[in-house]
Amino acid sequence: MKPMSRFLLRFVCLVAPFLVALGACSTPRDRIKVSSVTTARPQPPLDQSEHPTGAIFRPQGNLLLFQDRRPRAIGDLLTIQLNETLNASQSASSNTEKKTNATAVIPAVKGVLGMSINGLNTTASSDNAFNGTGATTSSGLFTGTITVTVIEVLANGNLMVAGEKQIGIRENSEVLRFSGVIDPALIQSGNVISSTQVADARLDYRGGGNIEQAQVQGWLGRFFNSWSPF
Repeated sequence: MKPMSRFLLRFVCLVAPFLVALGACSTPRDRIKVSSVTTARPQPPLDQSEHPTGAIFRPQGNLLLFQDRRPRAIGDLLTIQLNETLNASQSASSNTEKKTNATAVIPAVKGVLGMSINGLNTTASSDNAFNGTGATTSSGLFTGTITVTVIEVLANGNLMVAGEKQIGIRENSEVLRFSGVIDPALIQSGNVISSTQVADARLDYRGGGNIEQAQVQGWLGRFFNSWSPF
């Protein structure tokens, strides 16, 4: 075997495992950036002995007499009613057409210097047409409920909430994560609010196990698709 062939063989043997491992480690699906903290413990109440007020009013955790108990502090719970419906459609159509016709006629001439010139009758035409049509449609529906925790109270009184729900059935698992910002004035009776009224909402629903693995392309296929131009 020639030295050059040996060098190529060694190069392939060293680089191929690295490329295969790199393709296997690639993430097949994008992640939704949900708040890293999905829960928070309630803060300890103020020590009334160190901060006497002389009345029943408490600076933190006070409850009005004619108002339901709503989440307003870190650690309070809130139920999110998931009502996400997304529909999008787009269509486009283009038509162009161009036609050109040309005719050239030259009569015959006789008796010119003892010669005769034959006539000319020529016709030319050109036709160019283009038709293009495209359409795309996308729809999605997500319903359910998830209970989240207030992880931060903003300066204007809005609440930053986040929560996570995990369900395991035999060899499969389902994980639902949610985060966003809500206005306490929009909270309904029973401490429920629709997800359509949550600002900066982040909803991530993923599964794991045999069912999830069956829907993901194998690592070797991902490796070839990463550099294939087709």
